[in-house]
Amino acid sequence: MIVIESKRRKVENILKMYPDAIIADVTSNAKDGLVKLSPFYPHGGIPVPFSEGTKAACVEGIWQGLKVFENEGIDVEMFRNDTMKNIKRTVRTHGRVLGHQKGVRSREILGYVEAKHQIYIPAYRWVLENKTADIVERLREASRERTIVLLDYNTCCDVDSATKPLSHAYLIKAYAEGLYPFERKESEASE
Repeated sequence: MIVIESKRRKVENILKMYPDAIIADVTSNAKDGLVKLSPFYPHGGIPVPFSEGTKAACVEGIWQGLKVFENEGIDVEMFRNDTMKNIKRTVRTHGRVLGHQKGVRSREILGYVEAKHQIYIPAYRWVLENKTADIVERLREASRERTIVLLDYNTCCDVDSATKPLSHAYLIKAYAEGLYPFERKESEASE
């Protein structure tokens, strides 16, 4: 079994709920190889959705780079950020968020939920399949014997929430369990 808990909770309290669980920090602050599951981790070579030939260092760089504000458009420099720092683009600096541009060459702006569906979820899936498959497989195997608690700062598992950021730990759990959101066969995607 895989469950998601807040990184802000005390480990002792989590272990009261899930005795003998394996606690797995999958945030950018993880102290072991699980940090590679963070959307901030700079794997490099991640295809930017709807942007043929354009690659990014990390998923968060894609998400932030395609964000469009009332005072500023996309920022492709975010795709190159491989430091795990200074990736967030905020309303304080750039004005109200209008949405996410559907790729670097488009002018179509996707709303928050649609951007999660078409940009964030597919980009993160690419990382799970191409950069961290071995880690996910170890989590899958371990979850057959023991409870795995994935720690994340965001714990929202509702991909359609218009107000809360989606937990990448949820995407890890869903992928490990074969329930990844909006799975589409390649043939369907190309139709």
